[in-house]
Amino acid sequence: MKKPCIEADLVVTLIPLLESTDQEMLLHAGRAIGRICYDNRDLQEELVKVGVISSLVRILTDYAESEPLVHVDLLALCNLADLDTAKEALSKTKVAEQLVKQLRRAENHERLEIIFEVLQALAENDALKVQLVEAGVQEVLSDILLRLQGNSQAEDTCIVKAASDLIVSLFLSHLSTCLVSPLSLDGNCIRMVQVGVIHQLLDLLEKHVESGDVSVQHAALSALRNLAIPVVNKVQMLEEGVAERIQALLRSEMPPVQFKLLGTLRMLADGQADAAEILGQDPMLLNRLVQWCDVKDHAGVRGEANRLLASIVRHNRSQEVVKAVQEAQGVKHLVSMTTSEHAALQNEALNALAIASAIDLGIFHLKESQLVQSLHRLLQDDNTTPEVKYNSMSLLCSLLNSEDKIKETLEQLCSHSNANVVKEAAATLQVLKGEPPH
Repeated sequence: MKKPCIEADLVVTLIPLLESTDQEMLLHAGRAIGRICYDNRDLQEELVKVGVISSLVRILTDYAESEPLVHVDLLALCNLADLDTAKEALSKTKVAEQLVKQLRRAENHERLEIIFEVLQALAENDALKVQLVEAGVQEVLSDILLRLQGNSQAEDTCIVKAASDLIVSLFLSHLSTCLVSPLSLDGNCIRMVQVGVIHQLLDLLEKHVESGDVSVQHAALSALRNLAIPVVNKVQMLEEGVAERIQALLRSEMPPVQFKLLGTLRMLADGQADAAEILGQDPMLLNRLVQWCDVKDHAGVRGEANRLLASIVRHNRSQEVVKAVQEAQGVKHLVSMTTSEHAALQNEALNALAIASAIDLGIFHLKESQLVQSLHRLLQDDNTTPEVKYNSMSLLCSLLNSEDKIKETLEQLCSHSNANVVKEAAATLQVLKGEPPH
């Protein structure tokens, strides 16, 4: 019967009926169109062309509580969602909001599976992906995972897998700048880690290390970095071995992957002594870091490598880590970092060196590492920020005996416009002159 219906252009006759306000009429018209067009791509494309998408979204919106109509509507969307033309048309509607609403209402496995199938298809479109995130789909998916995790029934296992795959799909977007805002909110990130998204991302990373798919590695590391922003997540991610697992990527020769890897590790170490210790006592990591600190053809990788090296020292503060950094020949890079054109990097390096010198001045052989000259330049330079001058003088206190040129510069800084700089300049001069503090 299907062929005669097609030949008689019955679909074109049925389309206007989707504008009816009679629910019975909508139901029968929807079923008929669905059956005639099932598995017929040409007819499906024709449906999209004549505007069926807006009718389907309207029905989903106006009759959201009518189970039979919603069911028929979702099946129709499921059949059409793979078409690029359908995705394009759907991106101009509010279908994301309606699908998230239906996902919240869904109570049986069959309904969940249909919605997941539609969502997975739509998540292939960048505009729809952003709309789904803005509509809060990740929160609903997290709730579903929390509710079903641990259940051994086959149906529940399928739903958990589908929800996990969809969350990962939402993260793996080259539109990371668009997705960072909604996905990096602490509440969402904490829930994502609680429901086990970390392991999905790590599995993906490990799978693609060998194949060399840079885009997937880059996107997965971006997602991990965002997830590592909340402090509570850092702790859980460390307990679950994230730092160790992502170090498999150290052998990567791809600058975009190297850059994201370094940023992810730095985010994990931020404020976490345990993480900094794990990283700071790994000879392979430190040796790779030192190599990247010297890389000439990728400034981003070089900058991130230096920042991670400083971060490891700043956040752990142990003699073992300081010695490990010294043995890996990392000191010269921290010293070079003090001459960076960015004040934030200068401060990070100065703080790391101050911590190291406080632990054991002999370890760093600082006088031999050109640090004194670097500090002197920072203090002389009118463009150096007050905070950098302050940190430079604090470090200087623990490094030097009297040197005429530096004393002269410090005396000039006693007239600086910033009160903290003046105070530290005076204190540093007292130390250099061997005078007791007032």
